[in-house]
Amino acid sequence: MKNKVFFLTFLVLLSANLTAQKQFKLQSPNQKILVTINADKQLNYSVKHINTMVLAESPIAMTLTDGTVLGKNPTVLTAQNHFTDEVVKASFYKKSEIRNLYNELILTFKDNYQVIFRAYNEGVAYRFVTDFPNQITIASETADFNFDQDYTVMVPYVNARKGEGDFIEQQFFTSFENTYTTTAVSQMDPERLVFLPALVDYPDGTKAVITEADLEDFPGLLLRNPEDKRGFSAIHAGYPKSEVQGGHNNLQYVVKKRENYIAKVNGQRAFPWRCVIISENDKDLADNDMVYLLASPSRVDDISWIKPGKVAWDWWNAWNIYGVDFEAGINTETYKYYIDFASRYGIEYVILDEGWAVNKKADLFQVVPEIDLPELVAYGKERNVGLVLWAGYAAIDNDMERVCKHYSEMGIKGFKVDFMDRDDQKVVDFYYRMADMAAKYHLFVDFHGAYKPTGLSRTYPNVLNYEGVYGLEQAKWDNESDLVTNEVTIPFIRMVAGPLDYTQGAMKNANQYNFKAVYTEPMSQGTRTRQLAEYIIFESPFGMLCDSPSNYLKEDECTQFIASVPTTWDETVVLDGKVGEYLVTARRKGDRWYIGAINNWNELDLVLDISELDGGAQQAHVFRDGANANRVAQDYVSEDIEIYANKLMIHLAKGGGAVVVF
Repeated sequence: MKNKVFFLTFLVLLSANLTAQKQFKLQSPNQKILVTINADKQLNYSVKHINTMVLAESPIAMTLTDGTVLGKNPTVLTAQNHFTDEVVKASFYKKSEIRNLYNELILTFKDNYQVIFRAYNEGVAYRFVTDFPNQITIASETADFNFDQDYTVMVPYVNARKGEGDFIEQQFFTSFENTYTTTAVSQMDPERLVFLPALVDYPDGTKAVITEADLEDFPGLLLRNPEDKRGFSAIHAGYPKSEVQGGHNNLQYVVKKRENYIAKVNGQRAFPWRCVIISENDKDLADNDMVYLLASPSRVDDISWIKPGKVAWDWWNAWNIYGVDFEAGINTETYKYYIDFASRYGIEYVILDEGWAVNKKADLFQVVPEIDLPELVAYGKERNVGLVLWAGYAAIDNDMERVCKHYSEMGIKGFKVDFMDRDDQKVVDFYYRMADMAAKYHLFVDFHGAYKPTGLSRTYPNVLNYEGVYGLEQAKWDNESDLVTNEVTIPFIRMVAGPLDYTQGAMKNANQYNFKAVYTEPMSQGTRTRQLAEYIIFESPFGMLCDSPSNYLKEDECTQFIASVPTTWDETVVLDGKVGEYLVTARRKGDRWYIGAINNWNELDLVLDISELDGGAQQAHVFRDGANANRVAQDYVSEDIEIYANKLMIHLAKGGGAVVVF
């Protein structure tokens, strides 16, 4: 495909004919998706995919505090159509190039605003654009997603308990972590909020994922299903009116009261994209690029200093190293051990998670006396291992530039920033300020306690990763959740939004009947090879090794493989998959293909056709579940195999996994 942009533009000037026109249509390039926009008394749109009504008529509007309602009684002044087909170069992503192919309709309205609609082959997006000379205050946004039938949805509810006061407002404080509830729209709890992304399942197998992109200087989009509706309605956190430092170890800002508006913004601006990503086949959801493509281009001119990679992590394994002559814990000796381990396997980073700075002070210049940071930085540099520091939200926001400058000059490579636990306008602004400041001092960022990604990693490529997922850390305390089924669900929903820090890599593995949450000596659900496959399945430019170095040293072959897997890719092809059941993903780096497969608790036999992958390989190396993996989850086989006629046969145990490299 040629790297060109084609613009077919027409401008319809103001005329009696256009002002009388109330309906506009937009099709995807492959003509499978039809967007119908009605601009009568209330601006609304509907989306049809072939014969499936993905969205029934759904109103959209923005209400200002002065009473102006953008989208009410709209008068269209101009309508412009564009066709774009280009290649976008991607940085630190699941592929090096992305085809950006869409049709676009820009409607300009009488009251100083536009609404831009885009139809991709993979879905639909729209955004408001305003052109007011001064600052405006947004009271609320109407963004409905209505359905013509009572469809099944998979939604992550905000995980909150009712306390005193307004339950809806309480849910604006959340870590954006939960498993998915499968329910009919009509059976959703009207009092509970849903964070994005969320999935809609249609009877013919079509699925839609609702999310947002290019979220900047505006609160994040949450959804709810009011009792009188068959669909979702948008809800946003009000702007913080008063907040106090507190929360977890005094590292958060806790909102005490909110304003009666959601945002104050520049009057001349584009607002976030509202996205409906559509798939005929489940597997296509696991390889969608719309959020990345809709994000603003990079604002970092020189990205040569940004180095994705893997990191040895301390917190999940509770610093449980053994076979040493010193007491393990948050001290210099322990971290030298982590550095030695990382150096041995070519792992790029070691992280110092919570505990390296004095507890409850929210002061990143108060390092505990047991840690000599300059010594550790020098020790790591000699061994080609960089150090990354964990930081609570309030601690780094209190003195952001001084912190970034000081630790960059010391030789620290990045920050893992945690416990924001909100997505109101003020916190969204923090993400951008943090990304920009970190880039200024050549630091990368991993956001935890974070809302879903919305494309910030394209705008600031030094933002390598996000949490916003019910990850493996939950295995330390959660005996109830089915993490195996969760792991074959999140690639089709959460990962549609972007990379995730699931923190896989457990060397203690358990089957369904013998798993137990142990906070200081945690294990994973499912087989050993499943943990290996997840380094291919999950997109994670900053990939953590969650277990103890001592455990990895006992499992040399698995550790060598984990250390060798790339964290960014040149090409991604999802070979097969079904939401909540299984997924097979192939990724290429250079001339080497990696295939990862995982399933739920049902055993599975797969025959994979790899003819669409380049190379025509005849041999491969395989990690697969052993004959007794259903009894002993650690049982695995590592062997070389022959590939015949581009076909691979894979057997997955219960909660199993497989890896193929060729």
